[in-house]
Amino acid sequence: MFIACQCECDHEKENNNPYLLESHMFKSRFESKHGEFRVLDKFTQLHRGIENYRVGVLEFEPLSFMLPHHFDAQLLLLIVRGRGSVSIAEEDEKNSFNLEHGDVISVSAGSTIYFTNTNNKEKFSVYVLAVNVPGQFQEIFSAGSENQETFYRAFSNDILETAFNTPRNRLERLFGQQKQGIIIKASEEKIRAISQPGSRSIRGETRGPVNVLNQRPLIGNRFGQYFEAAPERFEHLRDLDVAVGIMNINQGGMILPVYNTRTTWLVMVAQGNGRFEMVSSQSQERRGHNYQKAVRGCLSVGDFFVIPAGYPITVIANGDSNLRMVGFGINGHNNMLNFLAECLRPDHSIGVPYWRCRCEMSNGAPCPPRGEPHCLKDPPSAHN
Repeated sequence: MFIACQCECDHEKENNNPYLLESHMFKSRFESKHGEFRVLDKFTQLHRGIENYRVGVLEFEPLSFMLPHHFDAQLLLLIVRGRGSVSIAEEDEKNSFNLEHGDVISVSAGSTIYFTNTNNKEKFSVYVLAVNVPGQFQEIFSAGSENQETFYRAFSNDILETAFNTPRNRLERLFGQQKQGIIIKASEEKIRAISQPGSRSIRGETRGPVNVLNQRPLIGNRFGQYFEAAPERFEHLRDLDVAVGIMNINQGGMILPVYNTRTTWLVMVAQGNGRFEMVSSQSQERRGHNYQKAVRGCLSVGDFFVIPAGYPITVIANGDSNLRMVGFGINGHNNMLNFLAECLRPDHSIGVPYWRCRCEMSNGAPCPPRGEPHCLKDPPSAHN
């Protein structure tokens, strides 16, 4: 449920929030003038149940190309901005897919992949979830660069000469050619050639992208919409038990307090500004009882926050911008959204997700944040 709310964020009043990690806390794994890859550190003991997950952001400038590489972790890739392509090589097969905003695709650990930004004007941004048992992951490049050395150089010269049946001096020239960086600029002609669709997997092991925004909104009205791709419906999400969600809140809008019954969400702000309030459970005891604490945070583009299962939360968009968030939901199977406040009508069941809600109006001005929500007379169709 979404309603109007006249709420702005005051950075000076927000308390210390361990669930909010601002954009500057992402650390660069590699960077060039044509793009970069930034990741968050491993989650702490505070975030129980997600220690084996890492998140990161890949960003590509227009008409750029990322050298072939592989990860020692299984990946989920969610396209946050722009258009591009990804090529995935598994054993003797190569699969290439065009990607756009809202697409999500999985990549098996050890698969060789490379990305291209096929647009000549807009950046291409990818939100990355890595799943690895130790909670660590590493990218390994087959081609060298200014700051990353090809893994071939780890082998001795006699092994390389024998394996490639190539003289040492020719191998040295080959491995020394790439010095521009991991992400490099390319002409439109080269980008088109690189991103040509490849052969489809005969065994069906590589699965193409699913677009989250093509799903029917789980909840929505004129103040916002929430789209979700659930693991019950998609095999490559079912394997990881991960849901993928995109929430849009229009300027001045707010989602009513809600909690997830089973899923812990790893959320990144993709557009706009806002704030959130969440009720957390404290491990300490006062007078023999557990107590609850409200944590608050201001949200800007690139910020990241964790929503543990069972923690009630509300998110508000600033009055001057729409707020768009993307997230990966850990333990996504059979999750339910339970709202703590609803728009009520005596002639309808509680909680119909497509009702239009509004705050009580006074002289045409929005009500205070705590104003009572009311439904308009006629609920809209499910298309609104």
